[in-house]
Amino acid sequence: MSWSLLDLIRSNPDLLIDSLKKRNMDTSLALKAVELDKKWRSTLQEVDKLRHQHNQITSQIPRVSPDERKAKIEEAKKLLQVLENKEKELKQIEEERDNIIRSLPNILAEDVPIGPDENYSIPIKFWGKFRVYEKDLEEFNKQLANHQVDYEILKWKPKGHADMLESVLKLENTEKASQVSGSRFYYLFDDIVWLDFSLLLYAIDVMTSKGYRLVLPPYMLRGEIIYSVIDMDTFKDAIYKIENEDLYLIATAEHPLAALYYKEDIEKENLPIKLAGISPAFRKEAGAANKDLKGIFRVHQFHKVEQFIYCLPEDSKKLHQELLNNVEEIFQGLEIPYRIINIASGDLGACAFKKYDLEAWMPAQAKFREMVSCSNCTDWQAFRMKIRYIDRKAGKKGYVHTLNSTAIASTRTITAILENNQNEDGSVTIPKVLRKYLEPFNKAPKDYIYPRKK
Repeated sequence: MSWSLLDLIRSNPDLLIDSLKKRNMDTSLALKAVELDKKWRSTLQEVDKLRHQHNQITSQIPRVSPDERKAKIEEAKKLLQVLENKEKELKQIEEERDNIIRSLPNILAEDVPIGPDENYSIPIKFWGKFRVYEKDLEEFNKQLANHQVDYEILKWKPKGHADMLESVLKLENTEKASQVSGSRFYYLFDDIVWLDFSLLLYAIDVMTSKGYRLVLPPYMLRGEIIYSVIDMDTFKDAIYKIENEDLYLIATAEHPLAALYYKEDIEKENLPIKLAGISPAFRKEAGAANKDLKGIFRVHQFHKVEQFIYCLPEDSKKLHQELLNNVEEIFQGLEIPYRIINIASGDLGACAFKKYDLEAWMPAQAKFREMVSCSNCTDWQAFRMKIRYIDRKAGKKGYVHTLNSTAIASTRTITAILENNQNEDGSVTIPKVLRKYLEPFNKAPKDYIYPRKK
């Protein structure tokens, strides 16, 4: 994985074309990029030849007779004009080629499942003891993909997180938020607010203990940057633009973290660079139609801790696994049962070479829901952001690889806690790993957080 898309266009265009087919995408742009690169290289040879000729003539001028000098100067001027026109043509071809390359998706890892949508993604791992309402057992078994798991049958039906928050715990008000802000906004109160921040602190502790540098990034990015770090086809319905400003609200800390080394070279010895960004995330969710209108699973704003890595190309595969291991450790600490999904080709964003999702089991809904996306973007972002590593000993440069993964998305994780840690009497048991963040402030008893014990 030491190539860039430009290298691939030159050395193995068939691999790129095959990857586009697996994504169910038109291959004509890739073929156009190949043609333009051939034209660029041919034009570059012409430019180099003209430069050489011009240098030869100008070097002769001081050594010729006065009679010949005037003719040589005139010849050099004419040749310079030809050279300048050819250099302009070279730049135009390069810009057209690079714009096409920027519009192309990443190629796919060999083990990415092939299929047009999420139905072709493959569960590769299940973890935890799953709580299943007795009438949902058949539906639960359909989602196991022949994996053997440990589960507990419930005789009572857990309530959905929205009903828990609004009716039982009375710690959320989406109706008033809808009046003052619109749908998919919320007011949260008291213990749920503390739970939100305890999740962030927990994720920060895990990530910083592993040597990830904590970052509070900008919450807005310029258009040039946002279009370089994201796949607009995926995020076109998500990104908020600031009116009359060349600024966009971030949908995740991944985006400003990816821009941290914009147009910089990184010394090889300083890689990998491991970051943990904490920020709000703002998402329009315009393409979500009527999905999850109730509650706080799919909302316009939430808090998030994001993992991000810059690395050498040869290290990105193992570091992708490291990011996944980190987030599994976080969710295992929370004791939330989950499965890991290897995402299918048709459901991958353009940035990703390969992506895993962690999906929590939601007993009230009798389905798995996405909590985490974990992606290896190889050099897709780095090429657009002009971020390279420099190996001074070998005398070479190359594009870094970038990787990202959610560590915690607060509101979604709260929904998983409310459904998985719910008790028949309506109380919710707080995960043990979070209690230390609450007890010093006397915000929760040792055993339960909702409702408070008297």
